[in-house]
Amino acid sequence: MDFRNAKFRASYGTFRQIPPSDGIEIAFSGRSNVGKSSLINRIFGRKNLARVSSQPGKTATINFYELENIRFADLPGYGYAKVSKSEKERWSGLIGGYLSDGRRDLELIFQLVDMRHPPSADDIAMINYLIDSELPFVVVLTKADKLNRTERAARLEALRTELPCYDQLTVVPFSAVTDEGVEEIRGIVREIAGEEY
Repeated sequence: MDFRNAKFRASYGTFRQIPPSDGIEIAFSGRSNVGKSSLINRIFGRKNLARVSSQPGKTATINFYELENIRFADLPGYGYAKVSKSEKERWSGLIGGYLSDGRRDLELIFQLVDMRHPPSADDIAMINYLIDSELPFVVVLTKADKLNRTERAARLEALRTELPCYDQLTVVPFSAVTDEGVEEIRGIVREIAGEEY
């Protein structure tokens, strides 16, 4: 699987616009500015496959990419305060509709959490939603390069009590700067692809 062959497929702003699933899907979820676009670009070895913005809340659509027969869904970032109530409701309907659509072959969600800080209330709500919905997910701890060794050890220890069901989770520290976690995430994607083909 050559990850550099990934292509942008389509972008949808409301749930009803999204066509039916036509293959395996893997989603990326996380709060605004957690580094989803940077992660997607590093995983696929491309600089601008997903647009990176310094403005939180910029991705207001579900953006689909494809690689071979797998679709990747970049979900809008949640938890950005400076967005109107109606826009938050649209995002909620878009994300909730997508995740609860039982007709989709959603194999995995990469749930991104900023490693530098305790998970936000929205992060915890999303993780609990994924657990309650029995949706398979992996927690990706972004911005790992921003912590020194002591800070990193302290955050990893704290996450044991901050994240629900920590002992049952797969947790991958990730850095778009040092490429830490890139091969582990690619390995998870390859494993999912291998289950089908």
